[in-house]
Amino acid sequence: MPVDYSKEFDRFLEREKHLGLMVRSRVKKYGDRKVAVRHKPHGEWISYTWAKFGSMIESTAKGLLALGAKENEMVGIFAANSAWWAVADYACFSIRACSVPVYATNSARELEYIVNDAGIRFLFVGNQEQYEKALEIKKNSKVLKKIIVFDPKAAIGADEDVMYLEDFMETGANAGKEADLESRVAKLDSEDLSTLIYTSGTTGEPKGVMLTHKNWLAMLFATGYHIPIVESDVNLAFLPLSHVFERAWSYFILCGNGRVDYCHDTKAIMEFLKESRPHYMCSVPRMWEKVYAMVKDGMANAPEKKRKIFNWALAIGGEYQGRKRDKRFIGPWLGFRHAVAYALVLKKIKSIFGGRNKVFNCGGSAFSGEIAEFFFKAGVLLLQGYGLTECFVISVANPEHNKFGTCGPVVPLMQVRISPEGEIQAKSPSMMKGYWNKPELSKEMFTEDGWIKTGDVGFIDEEGYVTITDRIKELFKTSGGKYISPQQIETLLKEDIYFEQVAAIGDQRKFVSALIVPGFEPLVNWAKKNDIRFSSREELLKHPEVQKLYREKIDYYTRDLGQVEKIKKFTLLPKEFTQEDGEITATQKIKRKVINQRYKDIIDAMYAE
Repeated sequence: MPVDYSKEFDRFLEREKHLGLMVRSRVKKYGDRKVAVRHKPHGEWISYTWAKFGSMIESTAKGLLALGAKENEMVGIFAANSAWWAVADYACFSIRACSVPVYATNSARELEYIVNDAGIRFLFVGNQEQYEKALEIKKNSKVLKKIIVFDPKAAIGADEDVMYLEDFMETGANAGKEADLESRVAKLDSEDLSTLIYTSGTTGEPKGVMLTHKNWLAMLFATGYHIPIVESDVNLAFLPLSHVFERAWSYFILCGNGRVDYCHDTKAIMEFLKESRPHYMCSVPRMWEKVYAMVKDGMANAPEKKRKIFNWALAIGGEYQGRKRDKRFIGPWLGFRHAVAYALVLKKIKSIFGGRNKVFNCGGSAFSGEIAEFFFKAGVLLLQGYGLTECFVISVANPEHNKFGTCGPVVPLMQVRISPEGEIQAKSPSMMKGYWNKPELSKEMFTEDGWIKTGDVGFIDEEGYVTITDRIKELFKTSGGKYISPQQIETLLKEDIYFEQVAAIGDQRKFVSALIVPGFEPLVNWAKKNDIRFSSREELLKHPEVQKLYREKIDYYTRDLGQVEKIKKFTLLPKEFTQEDGEITATQKIKRKVINQRYKDIIDAMYAE
């Protein structure tokens, strides 16, 4: 008999109702008996029990009430991941206000746009850098009134409109706002607007996605249906909390009574993994591409005997993990061989990630099935998912239903269909109310019968697994009329350690070309081994042997593509694409329009006869 997900969700909604109430119930349940969250802003881990976490949230909420924060007030959070970030977020929920996250890496100009669009009067900021950007826009802002700084080591001026979070919480605790807070809490409802999440905007200006508490709870219900969390579970919040993926997952962990460790510096992820030893983590393909490329490069240069042992261990790991996933008999002989393979090889791969991993979710952009399978064999379960800020999560693999190269099966509560044009369209209790202040764009995002238009091209196979082939807006057509998927080409190349960033070019052009930012560390090491002398990156990239190396690698990784999809010409760039230059988004997606404009001369040169 099929499961009635709607009825189960109604029961879940009755139990949890609102994220502000969810966290309060855990504070009551655990008090000082259990750690809720941890972070290490200055080198040492700081743990907060549920009682302490709850107290900080309450004091911050009362501080906001003392400032005159209204119901549905938009309150900004401009900071990297931390326990303080979560405190500010839940404090907003507790008073029926809306938290508005801003990526910690955003520029002052990008922050200013969101502050003005959302009408943010009160802004929480993280460190010195974010404080200075906020102060810069506050000088001329007609809306921004108060800045609250998380980092106690940030140097702030004597401006009475700027406070440290610690002082703000103390002010709130002594503000006499207990009755006001309880009055707001009594009104908390699932239909309350919880947040505006501004899309990173690969095209056009960012749009504020309006999500209610019911939207979040639908995401939590759908995710948790196949992945139950236990009290001892630890999640490492690695992706920015400004992103719907990390934020929903972190809510899910706390809702499931687990613990969240916050990673504020993505460049130090390996250090955080070793110290946190998480059971769960959200991630993006680039992280796994880099580790995979590093391991494969190491093996390519290893002695033949070591390579044979490595490949044998992976094969045994694949057989063992496949039987375990499918609940098939493993047997003592396979069990013994797996124990040997684990001791010799697989344990080393697993230990990179702390050694306790249960599930690491991966999403955000195209991901290679080959890489996912490699880590699966090593005992590191990467579950690919798919969704968008406007409707999350649409599909996600789970421990028992995981097909490499797909985004997993459609989740409970979600309806999915394919339009005649091949676009994936979705409908669920998790889908947004619309875009803030943009009724026309909101209308464009929905079909006439109320389904979200994802803008993604893809298909659903006979077993219900979703596969994304590209973004409709990202597909380009050559002058010969052939549609090309740039993401597919870029993903293939980024499996190699020598490719850091790739932008495939070819819209209305005779053939496909590419702008390539090399992985400079391995390239420089290769150049030294091959006695190639150079005085600058530019000189290194022009060297005939380097050009030959990249030509051979491009041809190898794109060998299975159709002739019109292959890269005919390429240019190696000495400088990375950056968010500061407006070339990529905060989530590392390429802004193709900007790239095409900024590198026009270089691109044109590749097509010159």
